[in-house]
Amino acid sequence: MTTRRTFLQRVASAAAMLGVAPAELVAASEPSAATPVDYYAKLGVPTIINAAGTYTYLTASLMPPEVQAAVSLAAKHSVRLRDLQIAAGAYIARRLRCEAALVSSGAASALSLGTAGCMTLGRADGASDIPARAGTFRNEVLIQRAHRFSHDHALEMCGAKLVEVETIADYEAAFTPRTAMAFYFNAAEGGRIDHADWLRVAHARGVPCFVDAAADVPPIANLWNYTAMGYDLVAFSGGKGIRGPQNAGLLLGRADLVAAAAANNNPNDRSVGRGMKVAKEQIVGMVAALDWLLARTDEQIATEAHQRADRIASHLRRLPSLTTEIIVPAVANHVPHLMIRYDQRRIGITPADVAAALRAGKPSIELNPATGHASGAAGLHSDENTIVVGPWMMSPGEDVIVGQRLHAVLLGALRTDG
Repeated sequence: MTTRRTFLQRVASAAAMLGVAPAELVAASEPSAATPVDYYAKLGVPTIINAAGTYTYLTASLMPPEVQAAVSLAAKHSVRLRDLQIAAGAYIARRLRCEAALVSSGAASALSLGTAGCMTLGRADGASDIPARAGTFRNEVLIQRAHRFSHDHALEMCGAKLVEVETIADYEAAFTPRTAMAFYFNAAEGGRIDHADWLRVAHARGVPCFVDAAADVPPIANLWNYTAMGYDLVAFSGGKGIRGPQNAGLLLGRADLVAAAAANNNPNDRSVGRGMKVAKEQIVGMVAALDWLLARTDEQIATEAHQRADRIASHLRRLPSLTTEIIVPAVANHVPHLMIRYDQRRIGITPADVAAALRAGKPSIELNPATGHASGAAGLHSDENTIVVGPWMMSPGEDVIVGQRLHAVLLGALRTDG
């Protein structure tokens, strides 16, 4: 057993060989508690109140304290990255009732890696051919025209060619020997082909199906619903409803396809995913976030967001012509959102100008980007006369600040001439 005396004797002996004072070695061997530095303040980057939601440009979700603690502890040690990826994937797969899982660098990376895996399945050297020589093997991806969206570029960057279909007849006729997979965007508000037919037609031809469900938590059960439905691959964002690190995501599904995706991932050289690194801290953070989420219920998540929306609305009730409504989008971002409408003849400011005023204030507040827009986010159905507040990523007490600021801006625009 090492006593304090023998420890100090060893330190003195080592110090003599190194030519340093024993006290220097003792200090170096003892952990130090670093004083936290507010680097946002040091860099001059203002913090904001997120009254929008889990949007990438607003740094997505806030990690719960338990997840933050896991990330911090993971940063204190080195591990073999591949060992951690394998162990984390196996653990996640068990918890989410699927064959295999891979922690990716966000949902977009999961889309790229899953596509690359489908394209290179069965080709031992295929990863080195993506995307430069993708045209030499299966690289066609079937997608409904109404399911095209900005992030489908994550598929194309692998060298995939997107083949659009509209009807079942189009779909059935689109399969060729070069078809690598069939892709379904779950948050699409259009499209004539439902999940069941999409899966049935593709599987009858031996083609895997991949669904993008990036923002589809909650409900929590969606983490296993899509693989149970028959999807061969599913992509989720880690930094949205799961409340993990922003630069983490999940690829879930068939073991052979996830293994093929992993072959296209870091730390493998000459792979499309080489630059899509997920640090050890983010892998651990993703596992911790899932543990945190699975200990909760959909009702708890919805109740918390609903209460915040109610508190915000309570500050606005005496404003003339103003009405509030709480709605929950059917699919993506399936949590309560506060919709605020008013007569601009009584309150002379547009929702877009309200958003600008809140953004310019201190603290800066970001409203949901559907505010003042006719199209709005999926499922919100806002218009140019609507203020949209997404309350679920606020810290305690921020809902009161948002309610007070909204009241002040709207009250300041109140017309007294009519």
